[in-house]
Amino acid sequence: MNNQVEQWSSKLSFVLAAAGSAIGLGAIWKFPYVAGTSGGGVFFLIFILFTLLVGLPLLLGEFIIGRSTKKDAIIAYKQIAPNSSWHVIGRLGIVTCFILLSFYSVVGGWILIYLVKAVTGNLSGLTEQEYGELFGSSISDPVLTVFAQFIFLVITSFVVSKGVSNGIEKASKFMMPALFILFIFLIVRSITLDGAMEGIIFFLKPDFAKVTSETILYAMGQSFFALSVGVSVMVTYSSYLSKNENLPQSAVSIVGLNLLVALLAGLAIFPAVFSFGLAPDAGPVLLFNVLPTVFNQMPFGSLFLVAFLLLFLFATLTSAFSMLEIIVAPISKGDNRKRRMFSWIVGISIFVVGIPSALSFGILADVSIFDKSIFDAADFLVSNILMPLGALLISIFVPMKISKKELLQELHQGSTISRKVFTYWYLLLKYVSPIVIIVVFLDAIGII
Repeated sequence: MNNQVEQWSSKLSFVLAAAGSAIGLGAIWKFPYVAGTSGGGVFFLIFILFTLLVGLPLLLGEFIIGRSTKKDAIIAYKQIAPNSSWHVIGRLGIVTCFILLSFYSVVGGWILIYLVKAVTGNLSGLTEQEYGELFGSSISDPVLTVFAQFIFLVITSFVVSKGVSNGIEKASKFMMPALFILFIFLIVRSITLDGAMEGIIFFLKPDFAKVTSETILYAMGQSFFALSVGVSVMVTYSSYLSKNENLPQSAVSIVGLNLLVALLAGLAIFPAVFSFGLAPDAGPVLLFNVLPTVFNQMPFGSLFLVAFLLLFLFATLTSAFSMLEIIVAPISKGDNRKRRMFSWIVGISIFVVGIPSALSFGILADVSIFDKSIFDAADFLVSNILMPLGALLISIFVPMKISKKELLQELHQGSTISRKVFTYWYLLLKYVSPIVIIVVFLDAIGII
């Protein structure tokens, strides 16, 4: 028996925590470099379209599953579809989050390493090449990377052990507003640099000549990966909502915040990159190599770099909270004493499983799985197989196992959604989302 006792104290708390889950490495680290390598403005436009047409319907679907049952990600599916195997969606989400957090925490550790280096002045006065060499030596140091990963997971486990209202909610209430305030400072600095307009045009003016099938597929993948849909995190988070909350409004708020952060990330990064004549398509190393170079050439650059790394850490942590929460919630079953114990047990287990990923840039660099490093193999498994599979199953489950009447009733609790809007959402979820996800999935595994 699952006695769900956790609850958000307000809709704002839920929206900030859910937005914090969605706004992590995907929005701040991955989005700028994928946009930079995929056409800039035209990628951003396609990303917006797919976020609205695919991500938003899926997000609302997960909200309905969670709030209607008030149960965690496994029992929620069992309650809606008893005597069936549909609960495997929740179990798949837990496994996905466990693997995801095992390598996600490695990048969280890198951010901590860079934050310490920035605060102590070790990131000042280097050339772009020296920044690249510093990043390489930092992530290949076995003791440093494993210790930093451990500290990142200690922070994550501590917050989740405190529960929803005392842990995740309080942290998100502080971290999310701080994230936006820091972004505004960075954007003001970035867009006032000489030559910044070229970067703004690159990011905001669509050049349809740059559209390729790869651009479209990357934008589709980024759209629902950036929203944390497909792993049932939002099922667990929405199970802590009261029946009076407006689900469609909350979903639109979270999608809006996610798109806003993508916009802010682009405006903070591309004007500065173009101002200093650097390459926008530097790839995954953009934040760790190129940005320190940019900040180094600005007045008060060291201060801005510390601020950006803090922002980056906040966003990464709020996502980590949600990944650990979906694992801890089913096994703690609403018991706070068990929550505290299992938060630490699961956190330590994830750390142990993640050690090979942390070492895959150093002493395990020669170990490969299907021609990929351990870190890249874990990333590929989660991003290109498990997450699309989970999203696909949820898009099939909701229309198949919950009647239209029940869906409409659930959405009407706390909102006045019109029949026309409901119909559009239902058609998008039932037909458009599965087709898009299948296309992304087939492309990811190389079939199309």
